[in-house]
Amino acid sequence: MPAVPDDESFMQLALIEARRGIGLTAPNPAVGAALVKGGIVIGAGFHRKAGGPHAEIEALRDAAAKGADPRGATAYVTLEPCSTHGRTGACTSALIEARLAEVVYGARDPNPAHAGAADAVLNQAGIRVKSGVLQKECDHLLRPFTKWITTGLPYVIAKVGQSLDGRLTRPPGEPQWITSEAARAHAMRLRVRCDAIMVGAETVRQDNPKLTLRGLNIPMEKQQPWRVIVSRSGLLPTKAHLFTDEHQERTIVLQGERTFPEILRELAKRNITSILLEGGGNLMGQAFAAKAVDEVHWYLAPRLCGGGTLSVGGVEFAEAARSVELSAVTHEIIGDNLCVSGYPVWE
Repeated sequence: MPAVPDDESFMQLALIEARRGIGLTAPNPAVGAALVKGGIVIGAGFHRKAGGPHAEIEALRDAAAKGADPRGATAYVTLEPCSTHGRTGACTSALIEARLAEVVYGARDPNPAHAGAADAVLNQAGIRVKSGVLQKECDHLLRPFTKWITTGLPYVIAKVGQSLDGRLTRPPGEPQWITSEAARAHAMRLRVRCDAIMVGAETVRQDNPKLTLRGLNIPMEKQQPWRVIVSRSGLLPTKAHLFTDEHQERTIVLQGERTFPEILRELAKRNITSILLEGGGNLMGQAFAAKAVDEVHWYLAPRLCGGGTLSVGGVEFAEAARSVELSAVTHEIIGDNLCVSGYPVWE
C-alpha cells in the first residue's frame, strides 16, 4: 500500500504556497496554508499582499470554490494563525467558524505580544493544535519579518558583482558591466524578494542605475521596490534615471550624516522589512562594519581589472579590523560566473 502523507508532507505544500508570496506582502510575512481532509488536499492558498486575506482565508476560499466541506479538516499553516483583529479579521475566528478538527503550524508568531496566543483560542474552541512542524524551514522563510518585528530593523541582503581582484568598476573607457548578463538576470531574483534597493550616491553619479525589476518571471503583483540613495551631501544628478523615470515616486534620498543602523531604523519606520544593498564599496563597508548584513550573494566574474572601486571598502570597514565568515555557504555556477551565497556569522 502507498504511504499515507504525514504532517511534514502537508506542511511542505504550505511552504510551497508561502514562497509564492515572498516579496509581495510587506510589512506582513509570507505565509502559506493547505487544508487537508481524509488525506486529500481540499484547498490551498497564500497571503498575497498586506491588507488582503491571510493564507488561511485563501485556503478556505479555495476549498469553497471547489465545493469541498472544511468541517473536520486539518489546516496546515507555515505561521501560527493570527488571533487579533488588524486590517483583516482574526484567522483563528475563521478557522473556528469553519469547524476544523485540527490546526498544524510550523513557526510561532515572532511578535512576542502574540506568540502562542492562537493555541489557547483554538483549544478553547475544541480544535486540536500542533506546532513546530518543519519549524526550521518555516522560521527561515520568516527571517525578514522576524528581524523587522523584533528589532525594528529591516533584513539586509548584500549583493555584489565583482572581478576576481575585488573591483566593482572596470577601467575608464570600457563597458560598465563586470558580471555576465546571465548573472545579472540571476540577481534580479533578489530584487523580487526585497522591499527596497539601496545604493550610495557615488553609484548614482557614476553608473546612473535604474534599480528596477526587469526581465521575465517578475510577479505581476510585485510593486517596484523603493530605490534608496544614501548621500551625505545630497548633491545628486537631477537627470538621473532614479529622478526622471516612471518610478521616480519610488525613490528615497537619505541625506546627511547617519550611521548605517540609523539608516535602517528610518527605513523600517516606512514599513520596509527587507533591503537589497547593491553598493557601492563604501556603503557596503559601512554595513559590514555595523554587523548589519544578514545574507550575502557575491557574483564573481572571470576578469581582472587592476584598479577601480573595491567591492567592500571605506574607513569604517578598515577600522573594524575583522574578517567576516559565512555559514551555510552555497556555490552556483552561472555560465562563466560564480555566485557564492551565505549568512554572515557575527560574534
